[in-house]
Order: sequence, then C-alpha cells, then structure tokens
Amino acid sequence: MPWHRPLSYPAAKRRGENCAKAGDCVNPEFFRGNLIFLQSDRLFRLGTDAMVLADFAQIPSGAAVCDLCAGTGAVGLLLLAADPARSVTAVELQAEACAVMERTAAENDLGDSFRIVCADLREYRSALPHGAFRHVVCNPPYDPVAAGFAPENRAVAIARTELCCTLDDAASAAAWLLTTGGSLDLVYRPERLTDLLCVLRARKLEPKRLRFVRHSPGKAPSLVLVRAVSGGKPGLRVEPELVLHGADGSETEAYRRIYHLDSASES
Repeated sequence: MPWHRPLSYPAAKRRGENCAKAGDCVNPEFFRGNLIFLQSDRLFRLGTDAMVLADFAQIPSGAAVCDLCAGTGAVGLLLLAADPARSVTAVELQAEACAVMERTAAENDLGDSFRIVCADLREYRSALPHGAFRHVVCNPPYDPVAAGFAPENRAVAIARTELCCTLDDAASAAAWLLTTGGSLDLVYRPERLTDLLCVLRARKLEPKRLRFVRHSPGKAPSLVLVRAVSGGKPGLRVEPELVLHGADGSETEAYRRIYHLDSASES
C-alpha cells in the first residue's frame, strides 16, 4: 500500500525541530519523511509492538478506526500515514499523553481525521459510543500488577502493567465499540496467549488470525498479533511467523518494510 507523503523529509525535519524546541521533553520522530510523531521522555515510547500492530491490521481504505490504549498515538498515526482517507479516534487515559497527541495532530494538520478522547476505557458505557466502529486496534498493558514488574515512573507503569486497564477491560471496551462482524487487532505477550484467547471469546470476540513475532531465528517469540471478529464463527488461522532479523543480525525484508526503511532512503 503506498504511503501518503504531503511533506518532503526536509520540510518535516524543520517542523519537527521547531516543535522539539517547544519544550516538555517532547521529541520528534519521522514516519517515512511525511508525518511527525511526538513522544515524551516521561511516557512510554514507540516500540516494535506498535510498528508490527499497524502493519498487521488489515483495515480498508477510508475506514474509521478506534485506537484503544493509544498512548501518544503511534498506531493511529501509522494507520493515517498509510492511508490519509482513514479517520482515527484515539482513546487514552493519561492526560499528558493526550496532550502530546494534541500537539502531534496540530503539527501534522490532521484536523478531523485524528480525534482524541481522554477517558478511562473502563467507563466505556458512558465514555464511548456503542457499536460505532467496524475496526478497533489495541496495544494494551501486558503485565499483571502482581507480576513483579513495577516501573518507578507511574506513567510508564500505567502503560506497561494492568494498573488501570486489564486485558478484560480492553476486550470489553472493544466489544462495546464494535458492530457485529467488526474486527479487533491487538498485540500481546505470547506467554499470556491463553489468557488473551479466553478473554476474547468470553467477550464474543472470536479469534480469527494469529501471528507470532520473533526478533531472530531460534529466539522465542516476543510478541503475538491477533485479530478477533465480533460475533464471528470459530476458526483460527495461524499465519507464518514474522521474523525481524536474520541469524547474523541483519534486518529482514519484513523488518525493512514495517519500518519503511527502503522508502525512507528514497525520500
């Protein structure tokens, strides 16, 4: 799928430099030389999980998408960069992250194509519209609170652990948002795959596609990608693994495609 490129790289770089000077430890990243993505050193930063989730989600051109647990908006911005005809509603609990998204939207002149809802998704019945979307994406917190992982930074703890959002909370919100037949794409930890599949089915979100992600051959999978369909019939397709690096550490073609490195070198 071709990427929309309204800005040349030098123009995006100049705008990013101006934005970075605004303070608040907000740093620009460049999505293939066109859209500027801002992130804060105080918040959870862009990682492989967001990149592979945006690549995995097969969302039609022009579709309206809801991004749950949006953080600073990486997944939604990647989806918009791939197809500017889409619209994204990003739902995030943390006010600081929402403020960063607001600045990202302003820097890129996204207008109505990128809407930010600063809300607790556990209050989905009052905060979010019922049955309003055909497509939801989600990069939820991975670790139970009692798992022994406890970041000192509370903002990072909220993003990484189920302190304010459990897997069931995220699935319940997605089920509320989706029309029958609508899809949920999410990324999670393989060691919690059983929990994930059970929760999805309990919320009438039937798992239909599954793909493991490995950093390199011989390594255990580090992530798992799943698509579930609201009210779907049983039948799960396990897709070929996504391997990001070769045995020698070199980037695979899939890695370069997902990170848009070949296209970036041409801009």
